[in-house]
Amino acid sequence: MYQGFVFKTYAAPFQTPFDKLFDIFKELIVHTSGDFDEAIDWLRQLAQEYQLTDGNYNIDDFIEDLIKKGYIRQEIEPDGQSGMAITKKTERILRQHALEQIFGNLKKGGSGNHKTKSYGIGDEHTGSFRNYQFGDPLESVSVTDSLRNAQINHGIDSFKLNENDLVIEETHFKSQMSTVLMIDISHSMILYGEDRITPAKKVGMALAELISTRYAKDSLDIIVFGNDAWPIAIKDLPYLKVGPYHTNTVAGLQLAIDLLRRKRNSNKQIFMITDGKPSCIRKTDGSYYMNSAGLDPYIVEQCYTTAQQARKLGIPITTFMIAQDPYLQKFVAEFTKQNQGKAFYTGIRGLGEMIFEDYEQNRKKRLKR
Repeated sequence: MYQGFVFKTYAAPFQTPFDKLFDIFKELIVHTSGDFDEAIDWLRQLAQEYQLTDGNYNIDDFIEDLIKKGYIRQEIEPDGQSGMAITKKTERILRQHALEQIFGNLKKGGSGNHKTKSYGIGDEHTGSFRNYQFGDPLESVSVTDSLRNAQINHGIDSFKLNENDLVIEETHFKSQMSTVLMIDISHSMILYGEDRITPAKKVGMALAELISTRYAKDSLDIIVFGNDAWPIAIKDLPYLKVGPYHTNTVAGLQLAIDLLRRKRNSNKQIFMITDGKPSCIRKTDGSYYMNSAGLDPYIVEQCYTTAQQARKLGIPITTFMIAQDPYLQKFVAEFTKQNQGKAFYTGIRGLGEMIFEDYEQNRKKRLKR
C-alpha cells in the first residue's frame, strides 16, 4: 500500500465582478488624487486589456453599483459642470485599504493605548504582585489577595487589616503619543518617471486609520510642505497632489513643532517623508530664498538650527529619505545628529513597514513614577 500526499487544486477566493473592479478602482482613485473620471478612464483601458468585464457586467454597470452602494456621488464642479466624486464612505475605505496593504500583519487592538516597559499606574494587569509601598494608589490594591493575607496573619475571629497585609497588583503604564507626519509635495516627488507621492499618501492614510482604530488616545497631524507648509485634514489625503514647489523643510518642521507644543502628551514625535534636499526658505521680510543647485549652506544651516530646536523641546525627528544620493545622505546624517533622532534611507516599497516599526518603538518610552 502506497502512502503519500494528495494536493488539491488551488482555487482563488470567489469575487463578484464588482469586487474585482472595486479593488482596482481603490488603487486608481489614489493614484489620480481623487479624480473619478481619470480613474474610470484607466479602469476602462485595463478592463479591455485584461478582459476584466464581459457582456453580463461592464464598467457602466460598475459605476451604477458605485452609486447604489454610496461610494460616489454627483457634485457640481467650479465650472458649473456636474461630475462624480467619491464619498466619505469611500475615503474611509481607502484608509482601511491602505492599512491592510502596509500594516497587514497587525491585529486590531482595543483601547488604542501604548504599553510601556515601566510598571506604574495603568489599566493593563501584568499578573505580578508585590507588597504595598507608601504612595501606592488605592485602586492598585488587590482586595482579594489583601483580605487573604489578613485572614492568614490575624485569623478570622479577630479580623483586622493593616498596611503589611496589603498587596499591589502591577500594571503597565500606557503612554499617549502625539505624532506629526510631514509629507514632501515638491515637484521632485514625481520626477524621473517615478511616482513617490502615492506611497507617501498611502502611508498617511494607513497611519491615520491605525491610530484611530488601535491607538485612539493618540493624536496625528498631517503637514504637507513645498515652498511653504500647511496642515491638511486626514480626509484630504486621497486628493493630495504634487505642486510646482521647491522644498521648504524648515517651514514644515517649524509648523510641526508649533503643533506639538500645544499637545499635552509627554511623548511627541515627527515623521518626515521626503525625497529631495531642502531648496527653499522664507526670509524674515516674507520673500523666498530658493536654490535648487546643490545643498545651499544658508538653507542647510537653518535646517540644522530647527533640528536642534526640536531636540531641546524633546521632539525626535525620524526622516524617511526616498533617495540614494550620497551627498543627500550626508546631509540627513548631520541633520539627524543635530536632532539626535533617526533616519532611514529607503526605497518606495518598504516605506510603510519601516514607519510603523519606528512608531511602535518610539511610543514605548520609559516613564518614571
